[in-house]
Amino acid sequence: MRRADTAHLALLLAALAAAYALPFELVLLSYAVLGPAHYFTEISWLHDRGYFLPRRALAAVPAAVAFGAMFIATPYWLGVTLWCVFAACAIAATTSQPRTAALYGTLAAAATLAMIASDVPFALVGILLPTFIHVCVFTLVFMSLGAVRRGSGVQFAILGAYVAAIVLILAVPPWAGSVLPGLARVARENFGDVAPALGALVGVPDLTFGGRVTGLLSFVYTYHYLNWFIKADVIRWSNIPRPRLIAIAILSAASTALYFYDFDIGILVLLLISMLHVLLEFPLNAVSIGQLGAYILGRGAIGKPA
Repeated sequence: MRRADTAHLALLLAALAAAYALPFELVLLSYAVLGPAHYFTEISWLHDRGYFLPRRALAAVPAAVAFGAMFIATPYWLGVTLWCVFAACAIAATTSQPRTAALYGTLAAAATLAMIASDVPFALVGILLPTFIHVCVFTLVFMSLGAVRRGSGVQFAILGAYVAAIVLILAVPPWAGSVLPGLARVARENFGDVAPALGALVGVPDLTFGGRVTGLLSFVYTYHYLNWFIKADVIRWSNIPRPRLIAIAILSAASTALYFYDFDIGILVLLLISMLHVLLEFPLNAVSIGQLGAYILGRGAIGKPA
């Protein structure tokens, strides 16, 4: 096992242990402390790769929607908006011919209208896509691609450990108490809607923000951030000009400090930055899902995105 793989597994186990020790506090602390550094460094990495779009300027569209999404109070219409942006990013990132893109865009628009008419629960998309799906499902996709590309049994084992950790939390949930009740209350206020959304998705209508869901969110959020940081030597997100690195460090520290200094302003800033990085990652998500699907269907080797 390489040293990086050993560190990767150690961080995964540390996130799991912390999720059991501080289930209610960890999700908030990870979001406020690790989150900003992840958001700014990933946006920087995506920028250097043109956001995986045919033209870098197209990234202005999801960026503008991210700002506008902050003013959409209804989860349903937020879900419709996020779905439309994801579909548009997927088409732009995976289709090079304008006529083909126009055709796919027309089909996507028709399918979206049909889903709206069929009362598809877009509210679940609005709640889960920028939270659980982003930090858990997309992380699982990226981990799977990494293991496939390297053909590494160790990385497949780490992938298995990640899934096993999620199963363990669901089967043997962490305790429902809290060490810092104040932080636990804030975590419930900001992530409490994820529990009923997950419950509606899996058919458990009475699912609450208890030890099981809180421990799950604490683990997947913390590991999502740590997984990004541990990949510095793999995807080279840290290979950036020194002035930009300093600016990222200052902005990350300032965001966290603002959060603890004035919660109302801090949470608004973190939500904005988080939403921005979620939407800017949509093209990469679409490309990665397509590549993993091609591998599963046996349609060729998977290449690393440019």
